[in-house]
Amino acid sequence: MSKKVGGSKPQRYVQPSLLMALKAGPSYGYQLIQTIGDYGFLRGDAPPGMIYRHLRQMDEDGLVVSSWDSEGDGPAKRVYSVTDEGLEVLEAWILHMEKQRDRLDAFIRRYRES
Repeated sequence: MSKKVGGSKPQRYVQPSLLMALKAGPSYGYQLIQTIGDYGFLRGDAPPGMIYRHLRQMDEDGLVVSSWDSEGDGPAKRVYSVTDEGLEVLEAWILHMEKQRDRLDAFIRRYRES
């Protein structure tokens, strides 16, 4: 198969992946990196720098809120939670993905039928 097939812009799905992970409940950056890898958009572990940049931007945009958790041993950790606005953006992503899926299915059907 040609290397030109497909393309690789996994970072485009970082935002919806983080929102999806936070939909299940508040989480720390490291836990989020582990979780979003299971969604299949990123190969291996997501680069921490990229994830934290997205989280900071999403915090500035009001999609998530963060606070410091100093409970337990070790240094304080920043914990992130999704906001109502973040859930609305996740819903918009889901609608976008469904439309993409439908277009891809139609394209594949047309190919198979020809």
